[in-house]
Amino acid sequence: LRFVFGSCALQALDLVDQRSVTCVSSPSGRKAFQVLGGSGRLYTLFTSCHYCPCPAFSFSVLRRNESLMCKHLLAACLSQTMGLCQQEQVSDQQMTHILSGQTEAST
Repeated sequence: LRFVFGSCALQALDLVDQRSVTCVSSPSGRKAFQVLGGSGRLYTLFTSCHYCPCPAFSFSVLRRNESLMCKHLLAACLSQTMGLCQQEQVSDQQMTHILSGQTEAST
């Protein structure tokens, strides 16, 4: 993992170990991941479109093209693959607010 993803691999595995990843889903089938970063900030991201709103993703992945993904996105992918995601069901209305960045799931 470190060879492919660099230094963020260990940070992502640490987030997985801390159970910092929650898969939020709604009755309509929408799904997003929320990752509690080391700073305590909650990031809502989407593995299906390979996007995270964190500054590291914008800078290292999009701007400088130095990394394939940030630690939050990698943690979400690893948690999902390893079956270690916290699961949370929310209403469609709550999901709309989460996806629009207006609110967080009840974490």
